[in-house]
Amino acid sequence: MGTRWTCSGPSILAFLCYGQLLPWLSTMADPSLGEFYNETEARLFLQLYDQTAQVVLNQFMEAAWNYVTNITKTNREEMLHKEVERSKFLTYFGTRARLFKVSQFQDPDVKRMLRKLQDIDKAALPEEELQEYNKLLAYMKMTYSTGQVCLNEGPCLTLDPDLKEIMANSRDEKELLWAWQGWRDAVGRQLRSIFPRYLHLSNKAARLNGYRDMGALWRAKYDSDTLEHDLEQLYQELQPLYLNLHAYVRRALHRFYGAEVIDVRGAIPAHLLGNMWAQSWVNILDLVLPFPKKPPEDITKVMKGQHWKPVKMFQEAEKFFTSLGLLPVPKDFWKKSMLERPSDGREVECHTSAWDFYNGKDFRIKKCTEVTMEDLLSIFHQMGHIQYFLQYSNLSVPFRTGANPAFEEAVGSVVTLSASSYTHLFNRGLLSLQHQDSEEEVNFLLGIALDKIAFIPFSYLMDLYRWKVFDGTIWKTIYNQEWWNLRLKYQGLCPPVPRSEDDFDPGAKFHISANVPYIQYFLGTVLQFQFHEALCKASGHVGPLHQCDIYNSKIAGKLLGDMLKLGSSRPWPEVLKKLTGESNLSTKALMTYFKPLLNWLVMENVRQGEVLGWPDFSCSNAERKINRAAFLGLELEANKVVFWQWGLLSLSFIMTFIALGLACRLYSLEKQSLVQDSTILSSLTYAYFLGSTVEPRQAARRQWVLLAICLTFMLCSIGFTIWIFTQHHRTPLWVAVRWWSED
Repeated sequence: MGTRWTCSGPSILAFLCYGQLLPWLSTMADPSLGEFYNETEARLFLQLYDQTAQVVLNQFMEAAWNYVTNITKTNREEMLHKEVERSKFLTYFGTRARLFKVSQFQDPDVKRMLRKLQDIDKAALPEEELQEYNKLLAYMKMTYSTGQVCLNEGPCLTLDPDLKEIMANSRDEKELLWAWQGWRDAVGRQLRSIFPRYLHLSNKAARLNGYRDMGALWRAKYDSDTLEHDLEQLYQELQPLYLNLHAYVRRALHRFYGAEVIDVRGAIPAHLLGNMWAQSWVNILDLVLPFPKKPPEDITKVMKGQHWKPVKMFQEAEKFFTSLGLLPVPKDFWKKSMLERPSDGREVECHTSAWDFYNGKDFRIKKCTEVTMEDLLSIFHQMGHIQYFLQYSNLSVPFRTGANPAFEEAVGSVVTLSASSYTHLFNRGLLSLQHQDSEEEVNFLLGIALDKIAFIPFSYLMDLYRWKVFDGTIWKTIYNQEWWNLRLKYQGLCPPVPRSEDDFDPGAKFHISANVPYIQYFLGTVLQFQFHEALCKASGHVGPLHQCDIYNSKIAGKLLGDMLKLGSSRPWPEVLKKLTGESNLSTKALMTYFKPLLNWLVMENVRQGEVLGWPDFSCSNAERKINRAAFLGLELEANKVVFWQWGLLSLSFIMTFIALGLACRLYSLEKQSLVQDSTILSSLTYAYFLGSTVEPRQAARRQWVLLAICLTFMLCSIGFTIWIFTQHHRTPLWVAVRWWSED
């Protein structure tokens, strides 16, 4: 039989397991020893991987956590060191997993785990390039996490909470523009120069894993040959809902900001929608409320009036999950998580995230919590991730992920649909009136749509953009241009100020600077409504889907828990069918949820004579020319082009006078020499001209030719000078206007 290994458990140091592993791996690498490729040995190999992974991955997660909760050079170096160890570990097991004849095996779990191990992502890179890649990613994340926008006289503002608060609450268009542009200058521009190198290394890692580019590697996680087609179909089915929402919001913003800012047939300026990235519009609900005489209660104000604290918000979310009969979080969760921004001055990464430390008992959330309704729902979402971690923690490490990445996001979001329902908020003491009339119901649904529906095209185009960058469809010379082309096409948004290729606005979004795929959020938006519909049916809910609250339903909780326990041990269509009875993604539940709102939006837009979409609209216009130009092959700011034009003009004058002076001087000297030495020259048969021996008369002719050349050069310089003067106050012929003015 084969070699047997023992590892005492996840507490033992990883290198002890490596010590048992390496002799076996060297034997296994000999193709003549076919017995080491059989299914029994594969199970033992996977058992060793599982035991070792819990140590190596736990150590890496600890180092990464220490860095993002205390951004220092020391913690960064330790994280990068552990990242190298992690990559070596994945490479060892990944390359050996490829040696097994998986197609000949019978056990589907063994086959599935080995195939998961074979994709080792960036760990496939050579060591030097891997270290470079890790440093690039760390720099990109640090730039995002520590970015600040400074006032001319006053403090510097961070994204969270300062700039987010301005974008959410300010109604001053100039202040919104200041925050919007400042953040992109502080972050996106800093990442522009290194992004092509990151792209090159990403694609190299993908090719070493057997994929065409990194986009193909990301898409492979969904086990679908028709993924791109399916995504486009889902988007097209949801587009009518988005277009009606867009047209209605555009009209409302036109009323508030005026025709100088909003074109009722065009795109919406991206800084006016209450969010730094215009991915959620819920913060402008007060500007677009259908029935302003019946405004919804301000739940954030109620929470603050009831003296809610961040810890209470997390406790409220946990109470929801335990009411379903699901698992409570471990006690250490409350000790080790970062539930609000530290008050000790540490630099931290505030982007909200949930963490699994791979030991089956340590789970944490990192969030700079503010007492708001938006943050409360975000906490419910993150606690959904934690519940997923808890439920599949007994599985082998390769199966400790969602059925696909979209499932993880959908599970986090499905509970927010109940938690934000009018019924639940009333029962939790956050609303004072028990029932809604039809107008209040439309107001309520619009608030949900400004979050969920506004997000749909953004969540789709984020990876659509990166896939095109990865496969070379979008060149590095047009990164920013194509970003805004996609945002115009899918979202109907334009930047509020001209942009150029010195800008890199995609990098101002965390998931791009942190190398995190995004398509799972688009698919998760669709899935969460499928999940919600199934759980509501299980709970016995009768009535409109948006009124359902599964709180306290043990039946719904068991149905959800049984799905979560599977992790990624089964193909995702099978997992989906277990919960919903369907094996395909469907927009039907989402459209059912928003049907009352869609009906109202359609009637209102028809009444107003709205044009859906932004037909024939371009973000460029005569007043929005990029103050940027190309000069003699160099890209410069327009004011610098003017400087160099004058410099070239001055140089032309100088060279003209020098050439003229030299010609006159040479002619004078040669003529004087000929007059003084005419007697001598008459007796000679040769003379000298610029060091060459020629006949005396030929020397005289060449002097005149040289003088003519100098005079010609002088006239050309004068003509060039005159042309520069005539071009100075208009666009010079050699100045190419940047892409923005070319649409």
